[in-house]
Amino acid sequence: MTVLVTGSSGHLGEALVRTLETQGHEAIGIDILPGAFTRHVGSITDRAFVRRCMAGATAVLHAATLHKPHVATHGRQEFVDVNIAGTLNLLEEATAAGVAAFVYTSTTSVFGDALVPPPGQPAAWVTEDVVPAPKNIYGVTKAAAEDLCQLFARNHALPAIVLRTSRFFPEEDDNRAVRAAYADDNAKANEFLYRRVDIEDVVSAHLLALRHAPGRRFARYIISATTPFARDDVAELRGHAPRVVRRCVPDYEAEYARRGWTMIADIDRVYVNEKARTELGWQPRHDFRAIVARLKASQDVLSPLARAIGAKGYHDRVFSEGPYPVE
Repeated sequence: MTVLVTGSSGHLGEALVRTLETQGHEAIGIDILPGAFTRHVGSITDRAFVRRCMAGATAVLHAATLHKPHVATHGRQEFVDVNIAGTLNLLEEATAAGVAAFVYTSTTSVFGDALVPPPGQPAAWVTEDVVPAPKNIYGVTKAAAEDLCQLFARNHALPAIVLRTSRFFPEEDDNRAVRAAYADDNAKANEFLYRRVDIEDVVSAHLLALRHAPGRRFARYIISATTPFARDDVAELRGHAPRVVRRCVPDYEAEYARRGWTMIADIDRVYVNEKARTELGWQPRHDFRAIVARLKASQDVLSPLARAIGAKGYHDRVFSEGPYPVE
């Protein structure tokens, strides 16, 4: 299998190329920035460049994107050019090349305002059936690119799978209040309960999606760590999250106390990965229980792959807010 990987100088792209090569596959990494795992430097907005790079590919993993932190530094047209027009270039050239599978890395950010329940209402139980309501240009363009994938699957017989990934970035949180209230590892450990996934599990989901795409033709999946919560917990999670966590994962308290960590008081949404586990056979290894076990063993919260890649950052300069220009 020869796989074209977009965004190969980025966090996920590098992880995908590393893993593919370890498994004996050929990976053609492309990115606008040079990197150890990037073979061709150029933009997916350049149709001729995409065509040249697609030659010989039998599958595509499309991870290149403008991200949420770029909203403050890039114009809306740039988001349209990269996230929509760039994806269209890849879809059209993949169709022309007859590739067997196209996997698009999307985001749970497409759900947008659907993730925010009104005050006093239960936490949102987020499955693939929740209707997206993007709240910024990032979410809008990612949702539009998803629809392009569906169009090409339906009208051009290009097997395509969309993976809506939750947070896996190693950088500090993009919310000032979270950075002020929690140590970085503490914040990330909390998120494994409801909105984070480790990059090792993201990679395994992508490779399974490649395998299943020809049989599925088109599908969307939420890729997030398996939550310990049940649907019946959603009301109590609003304002009483520590009580629910204590019931579901009772041994977390001692490990948090040992580090002076704090459990988040209120959880407003829970990403549910059941469909991906059932239909793709995905078996994510990194969830909150696994994190607690690593804490007991005095190990790092991050997986070996996440540590090997490290933080990439989103910008080429430092801002007063640290890695981010604004909230």
